[in-house]
Amino acid sequence: MSTSQFNNRSVALLTDLYEITMANGYFEEGCADTIVTFDVFYRQNPDNGGFSVFAGLEQIADYIKELHFSDDDIAYLETLGLFSTKFLDYLHNFRFTGDIDAVPEGTIVYPNEPLITVTAPIIEAQLIETFLLTQVNHQSLIATKANRIVRAAQGRSVADMGARRAHNIDAAVYGARAAYIGGVGSTATALAGKQFGIPVVGTMAHSWIMFFDGEYDAFKRYAEIYGSSSVFLVDTYDTLKSGVPTAIRVAQEELIPRGQRLLGVRIDSGDMAYLSKKVRALLDEAGLQDCKIMASNSLDERTITSIIAQGGCVDSYGVGERLITAYSDAKFGAVYKLAAIKQGETFVPKIKLSENVGKITNPGRKRLYRVYSEKGHSIADLITCDTETVTDGSPFEYLSPEKPWTVRIFEHCTFRSSPAALPRRKAGGRTSCAQRHSRLRSSPIGRRGMERGTAVREPTHPLPRYERQILSNEDGFDEEPRVRFISSPKNLHMLQSFFQGLPHVEVSFSNQKHVFQSKYVRDAGRTEKVQLARHLLPKVIGTASFILLLS
Repeated sequence: MSTSQFNNRSVALLTDLYEITMANGYFEEGCADTIVTFDVFYRQNPDNGGFSVFAGLEQIADYIKELHFSDDDIAYLETLGLFSTKFLDYLHNFRFTGDIDAVPEGTIVYPNEPLITVTAPIIEAQLIETFLLTQVNHQSLIATKANRIVRAAQGRSVADMGARRAHNIDAAVYGARAAYIGGVGSTATALAGKQFGIPVVGTMAHSWIMFFDGEYDAFKRYAEIYGSSSVFLVDTYDTLKSGVPTAIRVAQEELIPRGQRLLGVRIDSGDMAYLSKKVRALLDEAGLQDCKIMASNSLDERTITSIIAQGGCVDSYGVGERLITAYSDAKFGAVYKLAAIKQGETFVPKIKLSENVGKITNPGRKRLYRVYSEKGHSIADLITCDTETVTDGSPFEYLSPEKPWTVRIFEHCTFRSSPAALPRRKAGGRTSCAQRHSRLRSSPIGRRGMERGTAVREPTHPLPRYERQILSNEDGFDEEPRVRFISSPKNLHMLQSFFQGLPHVEVSFSNQKHVFQSKYVRDAGRTEKVQLARHLLPKVIGTASFILLLS
């Protein structure tokens, strides 16, 4: 039996209507077969963190494999009165035939890097946008939040306990999956455990204790059933005066005589740092030094950091609402932008300009590399044109995209291609979706038997954190700032031709000095500054991979 998550429901219409109206427009224009490239990337790390964790790719693979429009879907679209019979017939026979490249799930990623690249006929590429962003935005957000929490715990166990506060069923299940990819050790959500092979954990609720005449009867009966797996919730009435003393009594009278031990106690309210220290003292005094203390109740990376800083004696954390909802910054901000259109045998770059500098896109087909020093430390990310090659060992000049006036030189570097992509087309036709799906399952984080934390452990030399800086005269630039642009004359010529075709942009290049000279351009009385130096975090400006910055 297939394990696809989408067997029992059609998700072809999980898309914005304008995706379908644009697809219809492409169809009517006669360009349905035009090959294009779209990039999925995000613009800013949640909570202004130093990096994010990519997740959601497996669900995208399932979606692509199963994507089709059912008879009911077609019938509904027909009722809208927007589409011709020929277009609806096209959708009825629709299957995705394009290529998808992506970084592996669990990869540490940075803003503006292409996380997923879709190359496909324009209609196919357009129709999948909403679903791709739904999965990437949600799961990458939760995985990133989970990783922040796990790091704050400093090696202590963390469990996902957020299903009841999730925004819906899928958010609970896929949120648990994403949290596991981000480094959380287990989940309380049984369906996520079944579906993805995530270890499941559970204790008891206050209702169990309230059902019985008292805590002693509740704990005693639980211990009789679950033995050494017992974890008692000790804050129903009074943590220190009732809950913990009763837990100790049951452990001594019921478990220890049977050769069993009390696994743990859980605190779900109050001052966690203070209570955990008092509870630890009571347990140790009773000879239960091996009994673990679990804390829950609106925890996140900040409260966990505080508990540890106060000397709290918590062994494990159950994190719920603030994990599953990514409390404090509940957005990831991934976008899906056209990068190139195939004309003949070549791809023509496409760019989106905006008065909002953060929304200007990076044109062209790209390749992403992670750069390592000779000691094996990751030091930077590099984006190149897809036709460019990089050579290991050659000097590596790094110009900060946020601070282009600073230059660093790295030597003896190794470049590793980051996308662990689904297979490309082969001679004689495209690789099937099933083959791509199978290949994807073998990535570092798969459906079952996930190796928790493999891809998200602390790098031996973490990449530095860079803050966003918009270049301005206040930053010390003169009226016409000069920004170094390291590239070949060929690339410079290409860039020159590209930019000179844009309205309200005036540029000049110096091939000898490899310098891009920005000019002020006046439009409707407003001064715009064109800057060719701000790009990915962290990125080497050394190729035709670039961004046009208007400020």
